[in-house]
Amino acid sequence: MDLKLKNLNYLVTGASSGLGRAVAKTLLKNEAQVIITARNKEKLEKLKEKFPDQTTIMAGDITDSTFLARLKNTLPDKLYGVFINAGGPKAATIPETTMEDWDAAYQLVLRWKVELSKSILPIFQKNKQGRFLFSESASVNGPIQNLVLSNSYRMAVVGYMKTMVKEISNLDITANVIAPGYHETSAIDRLFHKLAEQETVSIEEARRRLESRVPVGKLGNPEDFASLAAWLLSPLAGFASGQVFTLDGGEGR
Repeated sequence: MDLKLKNLNYLVTGASSGLGRAVAKTLLKNEAQVIITARNKEKLEKLKEKFPDQTTIMAGDITDSTFLARLKNTLPDKLYGVFINAGGPKAATIPETTMEDWDAAYQLVLRWKVELSKSILPIFQKNKQGRFLFSESASVNGPIQNLVLSNSYRMAVVGYMKTMVKEISNLDITANVIAPGYHETSAIDRLFHKLAEQETVSIEEARRRLESRVPVGKLGNPEDFASLAAWLLSPLAGFASGQVFTLDGGEGR
């Protein structure tokens, strides 16, 4: 399927690994122009080597307001879409958290996403088109064990996204959340370790137990995730807005 992404301008955050890298790579394969951000410049450069004429690197901490201000100044006037994505907070139960953990999780999961999207919205409004796609978690449909920080703040992102959609009218600007379940990325390692610790089993057994919860019998593939994300970021998805698209292998919550 031709997603009609050729020469469209995108921003992908958290692009050095995992789901963010898979999304950036899929957009690039579809001939889009992509600004990629992450803290690890070396990994970003490896991606740029494969698509040198389509890729712009902005290395830095996306949760830092100074970096966000610098990033805003590099955005093209014709920016078409943004994939808003970063790692999650620590795995913990309620009693295990401190208030410092809650403050850090707010910065990591919610605050910077509001700041970035607020700065991009005027660009989209001027162009009368644009795509916001927030990468969150299947926990927005129901809490995941040991992830109270993620469970709480990702729900706030959904509320923000849905409010944004209601406040934007008569323009080809969409906003959605994609909510992945367990996927084959380094981010899931913290869940494996936490489950292994709680149930006194090996990391391999913890992985097997998590996989057994998924009806399709396996963890998700980043490339499958990226295919859905690329469509939601494309001109073809103009009637999909204000939605949470869950990609969890049928586990459901």
